[in-house]
Amino acid sequence: MTIDELLAEARADLVRLSPTEALQAQEDGAVPIDIRPEANRVSEGGLPGALVVERTVLEWRLDPACEARLPEAAYDLHVVVVCNEGYSSSLAAATLRRLGVHRATDLVGGFRAWKDEGLPVC
Repeated sequence: MTIDELLAEARADLVRLSPTEALQAQEDGAVPIDIRPEANRVSEGGLPGALVVERTVLEWRLDPACEARLPEAAYDLHVVVVCNEGYSSSLAAATLRRLGVHRATDLVGGFRAWKDEGLPVC
């Protein structure tokens, strides 16, 4: 399997959101999860209201059955995973869905698409 095939498989079950759809989802109660490295958040800005969970610990923090979970972790949590450009976020969202967080999805184009659309950053 190639990374392109793996990515296509991960995205097959996701209802991916455009930046404006992600903003609307957030306004409706979805939780954006910013998995970008700190260096990117410092140099490019952040997503207002996002929960920052770096990629290396994402599954442990959002698995409702894990002792290391965050208080927000829930199987019904509407999660919108955000990376730089929308690739690693797809893989991460698919993994969260495999853990039972069935409303996990990601942001098409990532943070950079969000910022390019002129949506709020902090």
